[in-house]
Amino acid sequence: MPYSSKHSRGLALKRMKILAQLNLFATCLFGIESIVARELKNIGYEDTFSENGRVNFTGDEMAICRSNIWLRTAERVLLKIGEFKAMTFDELFEKTKALPWDEWIPENAQFPVIGKSVSSKLASIPDCQAIVKKAVVEKLKQKYKKDWFEETGPVYKIEVGLLKDIATLSIDTSGTGLHKRGYRKLVSSAPLKETLASAMIQISRWKKDRVLIDPFCGSGTIPIETAMIGLNIAPGLNREFVSVGWPQITEKMWKDARAEANDLKELDNELLIQGSDINDEVMSLARYHAKLAGVDKHIHLQRRDMREISSRHKYGFIICNPPYGERLSEKREVEKLYQDMGKVFKTLDTWSYYVLTSHVDFERFFGQKANKKRKLYNGMIMCNYYQFFGPPPPRGRKSEDNAGNV
Repeated sequence: MPYSSKHSRGLALKRMKILAQLNLFATCLFGIESIVARELKNIGYEDTFSENGRVNFTGDEMAICRSNIWLRTAERVLLKIGEFKAMTFDELFEKTKALPWDEWIPENAQFPVIGKSVSSKLASIPDCQAIVKKAVVEKLKQKYKKDWFEETGPVYKIEVGLLKDIATLSIDTSGTGLHKRGYRKLVSSAPLKETLASAMIQISRWKKDRVLIDPFCGSGTIPIETAMIGLNIAPGLNREFVSVGWPQITEKMWKDARAEANDLKELDNELLIQGSDINDEVMSLARYHAKLAGVDKHIHLQRRDMREISSRHKYGFIICNPPYGERLSEKREVEKLYQDMGKVFKTLDTWSYYVLTSHVDFERFFGQKANKKRKLYNGMIMCNYYQFFGPPPPRGRKSEDNAGNV
């Protein structure tokens, strides 16, 4: 869904010879692993395996470039160096030292180590980090025949993750999280992550010839991410990644991957996307961000109360992230808002609507039971993504008036 047939053809035509078969994985929010897997398949990486919070895949060095540039819902892309059982610190040291760090980390590299441990005997994260760092240094000493590394060159951030005594050692290829597209310079008080917004859109199965309204758009994330999908703009096209400076991934690979993404843009597509909010200040942010993202001419943004929503189109989508009422003082106000949403959305009775909220009684106040709901995490807040399905348009019929304002 997020990429056109033109995208698939383009990748097939430009497929490079496999240079090395690498084990990679994309980390993501819990609950959207299947979306990340689908995105990977859409950019040509069919061999995927999903676990909680990550999707494993294989590819060559070019896969590092493509996945970082194209993945909309992943948080980071990591290169897996090894995985093994570790019950003692000695075991962690020896098995880490045995891994091929010298094939990746150059003599002048910076290689900080971060870690996490869940349900494992080796529970002290600082100790695990120190042991992994020492093991990597010992491995590099063997290759470079020196006892001290200045660490002034490219960054290879190592991650040691322990889960039920299984240690996974990897190197981060992304750097700054992939949700940082580069267009959101300023944020509102409760910003929705770009990766989560994109997941919400993809779960809805929105199509680019259908109307989409976000009546709580805040600083514009959902409309902007929708437009980027509709125009086939790669989310990482205009940002940098930590692996750009790695000698194993050549400047030509990055140049080719970006050129490929530029060729696959579909900027002539006519989209029907609207974002609105009651707050003038956040609407100014939304307009600013849409311009930075290069999609301002494809989105209609205006200050408007949710209760004023209407559309001349018979079929469409509402996708939104309304206030949750997490604070007790806001709860009653938010519950009244949900009641009003139910009344307003019912007037668009042939539309589909998708609502993300942590409020456990949302359906009761909204006045309708969702056809489906899905657990998603907005930061540390566990939410439900409520999905209300409208009827599809008659077969063979496109959305009315595929141009103009919503």
